[in-house]
Amino acid sequence: MPRLKNAFPKYRHHKASGQAVVTLNGADIYLGPHGSTASRLEYDRLIGEWLAGGRRLPGTSTGDNTTIVEMLARYWVFATHHYRTRDGKPSKELDNIRYAVRPLKRLYGHTLVSEFGPLALKALQQRMVDDGLCRPVVNSRIGRIKRVFRWAVSEQVCPPAVLQGLESVMGLQRGRTDAREPGPVLPVDEAKVDATLPHLPAVVADMVRFQRLVGCRPGEVCCLRPADVDRSKEIWSYRPLKHKTEHHGHQRVIFIGPRAQGILRPYLLRNTESFCFSPAESEQQRKREMREERKSKVQPSQFDRSTRRPEVKPGKRYRKDAYARAIRRGCDKAFPTPEGVTEEEQAEWQKDHRWSPNQLRHAAATEIRQRFGLEAAQVVLGHSRADVTQVYAERDNGLAAKIMSEVG
Repeated sequence: MPRLKNAFPKYRHHKASGQAVVTLNGADIYLGPHGSTASRLEYDRLIGEWLAGGRRLPGTSTGDNTTIVEMLARYWVFATHHYRTRDGKPSKELDNIRYAVRPLKRLYGHTLVSEFGPLALKALQQRMVDDGLCRPVVNSRIGRIKRVFRWAVSEQVCPPAVLQGLESVMGLQRGRTDAREPGPVLPVDEAKVDATLPHLPAVVADMVRFQRLVGCRPGEVCCLRPADVDRSKEIWSYRPLKHKTEHHGHQRVIFIGPRAQGILRPYLLRNTESFCFSPAESEQQRKREMREERKSKVQPSQFDRSTRRPEVKPGKRYRKDAYARAIRRGCDKAFPTPEGVTEEEQAEWQKDHRWSPNQLRHAAATEIRQRFGLEAAQVVLGHSRADVTQVYAERDNGLAAKIMSEVG
């Protein structure tokens, strides 16, 4: 009969000594007189600590003989259970952790945990800089590596002195490092958006118009459902099924005014649990428009030319990446690259003429701040602190110039 992997080590009678004994990780631990209440309590305590330690012998530190790759394997088991969304699905943080620990595993995978120190962490930091990562990304990935070691200390996999040494490594500071600085995300010009809209699929164009008016995040417009929209009042309210700060216990309410209501209303005539903006519907509409624009007669066999088992099947809702890609394709059609340019010139041209969904949020925040002030922009964007809003909402330099024309 095969051994049960989830079975607990047995509470046994050691006849030679008359004591109760349990074997954990190959070591016999005596619990006291067999059958006594004290031995039973000691058994329960040890089993509880053994399970909490990932089926490791409690009361001992394994950092002296545990390698980095073994520590990462144990941490990944913990992370896959800990970092989950409200509906039980893996969160994006798992991808962030994977990218952060990848160089640690590649360069120091066979190094003992107890031998990993501040100089090794600085070497990883410099490797990330040499790979072209910007300064904030390097700091966030180094912070996640420190978090792994902090967890390992709590599991007695890593000596506390190792973590203490790693905490002494400072993050990269602006202007004092060779790491590149990321460019600011500026609001997109209204004329550029208007020029791109005719080249977008109808569904994506409505998503752009809606996001520009309400100032929500790209993920919030992608997961919009009729069930999440309260239409009982004149101004509708939308509570996303999930949002960026839900794990902090924050509530997110997005208010929808008359203009945005006009865009959204046709998409609410569906099952309340379905997503409003569907790639499958967008693809059907695209094919229907192609048939209508066809000059020759459509043969009956060509009304539906879709394959039975396509390699890529449109999903039920847009993902943030797919939403951004659709906008980039629309930008390339609206602003085609001039002929005869080099690859470097083409990349520079596309950089100047492409825009992202996040820039729509910045544009909405900037307009709200100019008309109603910083606090109003903070409320609409759903930020808990005004300093975060200032990153999104550009300052109204025109107002400052007007004041100085009268004062200065």
